[in-house]
Amino acid sequence: MIEVQDLHKAFGAVKAVDGVSFTARDGEITGLLGPNGAGKTTTLRMLYTLMQADRGRVLVDGIDAAADPLAVRKRLGVLPDARGLYKRLSARENIEYFGRLQSLDADVIAKRSAALCKALDMGEIMERRTEGFSQGQRVKTAIARALIHDPKNCILDEPTNGLDVMATRAMRDFLRHLKSEGRCVLFSSHIMQEVGALCDRIVVIAHGKVVADAAPDELREQAATDNLEDAFVKVIGSAEGLAA
Repeated sequence: MIEVQDLHKAFGAVKAVDGVSFTARDGEITGLLGPNGAGKTTTLRMLYTLMQADRGRVLVDGIDAAADPLAVRKRLGVLPDARGLYKRLSARENIEYFGRLQSLDADVIAKRSAALCKALDMGEIMERRTEGFSQGQRVKTAIARALIHDPKNCILDEPTNGLDVMATRAMRDFLRHLKSEGRCVLFSSHIMQEVGALCDRIVVIAHGKVVADAAPDELREQAATDNLEDAFVKVIGSAEGLAA
């Protein structure tokens, strides 16, 4: 479980994150939404300890990210906005390298790599260098790398960005698989169809603040519309009005 408590982050005079609080629970998929510049990526970077908060707390399975970032990283599988594969290495070598960084022994790495290869349908690309991979192949490799240590909590930033229709469907199925295993899945997306199909809960951020935190049906009800995209636009519009 990931708990975010009154998180703040400023860059000079700009308040990128201004008191964000929410909980992403085990066995659920939580969507983190917001317009560009809303503070989503900054929030995610603080969650996976890439950036320190000015104020507030992040707890991962009850562990304070500021007090023990190493323990938190071991409990997180992260797909960042920049995939960052090592192009000279094969998909398998990228995955195994991260397994070694997590202090896993060779047998565990081999077993986990085989399981992830099957789950993500990576059989044809495991031995290929990642240079020249398609966007879908890069995302699969980055996710496998992020999950090699079998983390309970998964943070995925735009996991279907740039994927074709078939790859997107496969990725959605994989996210449901993570949920069925009882993991906490937190992901950001701009695709409302995807959010509506996957999310148990939606957290909407605008101007660095949480402006909605509800199940998809509740969000539609609050906005008095059957369309999730319209609900999102209304919530953001209300936030814009308050900020003006």
